[in-house]
Amino acid sequence: MNINKFVDKKYEKLSLKQIAASPVDALQGISEGDAKLLKEAFKVKTVADLAKLKYVRWAKAICVLAEGEE
Repeated sequence: MNINKFVDKKYEKLSLKQIAASPVDALQGISEGDAKLLKEAFKVKTVADLAKLKYVRWAKAICVLAEGEE
């Protein structure tokens, strides 16, 4: 997998564990301002925090289940 499409340039050479521990604005499309708002609203500081956020997990589960809904 080419992780370079998902992270900012300065994070491209890091391991996945290092990226997970990096600030959430390491992800392409999330600005420092966005990261600040995520921290204020949900106490999200790292990429791992974002992935573990219950609202993200709930939204993903709903979408997966919706695919099988008739």
